[in-house]
Amino acid sequence: MVTGDRVAASAVEAPAAAEARAAEARAVAETVTDPELPMLTLRDLGVLRDVRVAPDGAVQVTITPTYTGCPAVQTMRDDLRARLAEAGFTRVEVRTVLHPPWTTDMISKAGRRNSPPPGSLPGPGAPPHVRADTADPRPAPHRGALPRCGSPDTDELSRFGSTACKSLRRCRACREPFEHFKEI
Repeated sequence: MVTGDRVAASAVEAPAAAEARAAEARAVAETVTDPELPMLTLRDLGVLRDVRVAPDGAVQVTITPTYTGCPAVQTMRDDLRARLAEAGFTRVEVRTVLHPPWTTDMISKAGRRNSPPPGSLPGPGAPPHVRADTADPRPAPHRGALPRCGSPDTDELSRFGSTACKSLRRCRACREPFEHFKEI
């Protein structure tokens, strides 16, 4: 026999359990790093917009890429699904929304703080960096050493590379062209 107190208690426990599960899913999603800027999480960059858990346990994650044609979006989706699956969330939908569009204002204080300063990551395979200062419209100089020769002396060949977040530069020393992540 179920008493009235027991029914009332389970009605209170159900929303509390659902809120706890949603908080757990959000905490897991917030640990996923950006594939191109691995020192920053999707939350740090402002790419992670929302995480919800439906009453049936399905998780819906909403992201907004920094650029509408960003080739890293599929990797972000895959990484979110994998991390949530590891935490026991088996049904995960990752939605991409473009409105409101992403801006650098969405980068968190932690994201700005955790971004390596320009030129601090020299050498092969060095991840790019994010610069919080965007007031100067001129292209920022490449300050990191190049993978091939190590020279920091470069010229910008094109403001746009294979994606909008990259520019095409060339080393003045060895003449090697390379893509450079723009400071945002």
